Amino acid sequence: MAKLSFLAGFGAGYVLGAKAGHGRYEQIRRTWERAKDDPRLQSLAGVAQAKADDALSSLRTHMGSEPPPR
Repeated sequence: MAKLSFLAGFGAGYVLGAKAGHGRYEQIRRTWERAKDDPRLQSLAGVAQAKADDALSSLRTHMGSEPPPR
């Protein structure tokens, strides 16, 4: 999910800061719309989220702190 968030932020920053015109904006927007619904990207985001959760859990265990209540 972090990678997806990074890509979304990068894309938004580029679109907002670009001077390439409306045509380029529409191209980026269409690409984003296709990509965000792509099952392969969703799968990668899920794998990345699981790895991040595992790493955080391992770090918390190593540091001796318990996770915050949900």
